[in-house]
Amino acid sequence: MTINQLSIPVLTGICSLGLITGCQEPRPAELPNILWITSEDNSPLAGCYGDQFATTPNMDLLASQGFLYTHAYANAPVCAPARNTILTGVYASSGGHSHMRSQYPKSELVKPYPVYLREAGYYCTNNVKEDYNLPADQTREIWDESSRTAHYRNRQPGQPFFAVFNSTISHESSIHRRTPLNELRHDPAMVTLPPYHPDTPDMRHDWAQYYDKIEDMDAWIGTILQELEASGEAENTIVFYYGDHGGVLARSKRFLYETGTRVPFIVRIPEKYKYLYPTRKPGSQVDRLISFVDLVPTLLSIAGIPVPGYLQGNAFLGDQKTQNPEYAFMFRDRMDERYDMSRAVRDKKYRYIRNYMPYRPHGQHLEYLWLAPSIRSWEEAFKNGQCNEVQSRFWLPKPAEELFDTENDPWEVNNLAEDPAFAEVLARMRNACDEWLLSTRDAGFIPESDRTRRTEGQPAYEFMRSTDIPFEEIMEAANRSIAPTAADLPLLTGYLRHADSAIRYWGANGLLNLKEAADPATEDLMAALGDVSPNVVTVAAEVLYLLGHKAPALEALKNIIITTEEMAQCHALNVVASIGTKEPEIQQAVIDLVLSQPGGGREKYDLRMARSLILKWGIDVEKYNIMFEW
Repeated sequence: MTINQLSIPVLTGICSLGLITGCQEPRPAELPNILWITSEDNSPLAGCYGDQFATTPNMDLLASQGFLYTHAYANAPVCAPARNTILTGVYASSGGHSHMRSQYPKSELVKPYPVYLREAGYYCTNNVKEDYNLPADQTREIWDESSRTAHYRNRQPGQPFFAVFNSTISHESSIHRRTPLNELRHDPAMVTLPPYHPDTPDMRHDWAQYYDKIEDMDAWIGTILQELEASGEAENTIVFYYGDHGGVLARSKRFLYETGTRVPFIVRIPEKYKYLYPTRKPGSQVDRLISFVDLVPTLLSIAGIPVPGYLQGNAFLGDQKTQNPEYAFMFRDRMDERYDMSRAVRDKKYRYIRNYMPYRPHGQHLEYLWLAPSIRSWEEAFKNGQCNEVQSRFWLPKPAEELFDTENDPWEVNNLAEDPAFAEVLARMRNACDEWLLSTRDAGFIPESDRTRRTEGQPAYEFMRSTDIPFEEIMEAANRSIAPTAADLPLLTGYLRHADSAIRYWGANGLLNLKEAADPATEDLMAALGDVSPNVVTVAAEVLYLLGHKAPALEALKNIIITTEEMAQCHALNVVASIGTKEPEIQQAVIDLVLSQPGGGREKYDLRMARSLILKWGIDVEKYNIMFEW
C-alpha cells in the first residue's frame, strides 16, 4: 500500500444522505496531487474572462479544461496580508497581520496549511515566494522544501504532492523599468483606460507594458503545465491557478476596489476525481463567491482532513463543501509607510467600502508605488488641473462609505452610498460588515503601535479574544468616528476620556473628522497630548494643529519622532506629511531620526517616511552626512 492510500477518510454517512454533489461518482482510493500555480499582482486580465486585449492562450486553455470562478477575491489587496490569509485560513485582520509588512507572532492555535497536508502524507513544496507577514521562526519548518529548486519530483515513490509555483513576472515592479515603445507587443493607443485614469502617454505605456507582462506570465503557466504532462501526473493532479491580488496600476493593488481584490481563479480537476466537480461539466463558469480565506478549508476538504472550527472560510470543494456564502470580505490597513484603514464587503452585485480614515486621500505618496511612471503622470495631471472630477477623487479626502453596483458600474466610479434608492442595500451591506468584524475580532481596530504596547508579545489573535478587551465598544467608537456631526461632539469627547486607549484613539479620530467643529474639545485634546498611547497623542496633535494650536502639537509630534518605536514614529511622520509643516524643529527631529539609525534598511518604515519628507523639503543630505542605504 502506498502512502497516498493511507489518509483519505470515507464519509459514507454524508454521501448516503445525498448532501454532497458528486458522491455518486466512483472515488479513487488515493489522494489527489494538488498543484498551485500563482502569479503576482494581476486582475482577471485574460481572454477567458472576456478581456479581448489580453494574450493568454494558456490561461484560456486551462479554463476550457477546468472551472473558471467569476467571483474570486483576495481578502487583502496587497501580497503579504493576502498570503498570510492564504497560509492560515484566518483573515490577517483577525490574526493581527493586516499591516503591510509586519512580523507579529502567530497564535499556536493557527496552523499553516502545509502542516496539515504533511501530516496527511503529502510532500509539500513551495517555489519560491513566501512573504507570509510572520516571523521567520514560525514558518521555517512548514514545508518539505521551500526554495528556487523546490519541486514535486523530489517526493518519495507513490507519495502525493502539494506543490506551489509562483511567478513574479507580472509583479508591480514589471512596470518600473520602461520597455521601449517599439518593443511593446500591445499597442498603447489601443488600451481602454479606466475612467479614473487620465489619458497620459505614461499611463497608456504602463498599461500596454503590463499586458505584455501578463502575456509573458501566461507563457510561464504553459511551461508549468507542460512539465506536469511530461511527468505523467496530470491525470492524478488537481491544478489551481490564481493571482495573489489585483493590480498593478494605481487604484488597483493596495485599494479595496474590484481592480485591487478580484483575481483570476481557475481549477482543473481530472476526470478521475470528478466527484469534486463544482458543476457537472468542465469548461464551465462558477459564480460562487470565493476568497483566499476559503483555501485552507478547501484543501483540507479535498484531502479528507476534518476542518477545524477556528478557520474563518468556507470549503468550496470536497466532502466538507459548504453552502454558497452570500458575501466575501476584504480589509486594508497600513501600506508600507502609509497609514490607512478600510473594510469592504462584496456580494455578487454590490461592493460596500467603509473608510475609517476618510481624512486621508487614496493618493498618499508611497515610495514603492511612485516608482511607476503612470502614477507620477497622474499626480502631475491633477496638480496641473488636467483631471476631471472622477480622476481627481484619488487625490482628495475619501467618503466615509462607498457603495457600487458592480454589474452596471464595473470600474466603481458611481458611489451610491448617499442615494436614497439604495438605502436598503446600504443597510444590508453595513450590517454584513459589522457582523464580520465582530465575529472575527478584527485586530485593526487597535492602532498598531498601541497594540504592540498592549499585547507585550502575545499574539494579537489571542489578545483580541481575551475578556478584558471591550471590542464591541471599540468597534462602536470607530464606526461613530467616521462621519460625525457637531451633535456628536460630547460623545467623541467622552471617548477621548475613556479608560481604553483604543476608544480614546477613535475619539480623537472623530474629532479630526469634525475639523473646526472640534474646537470646543480643545482642553481635552491638550490633555490627550500626555496620553500613554503614542497613537492617541499623534491624532490629538493633528487635530490641535489644524485648530491653530501649532506649538503644543508640533512639540508632541517631535517627542514621538525622537523618543518612541518605529511604528509610532511612522504614524507621527504621516501626520507631519499631511499637515505640511516645515518647522525647523520638526525637520531637525526627522534628521536626527535618520542619523540615529545609520544603515537603516528599506523595510524600516519610519525611515521611508523620513526619507520622503527630507526629499520633499529639499534638505541638503550631504551637509548633514545623511546616507540612505537604498
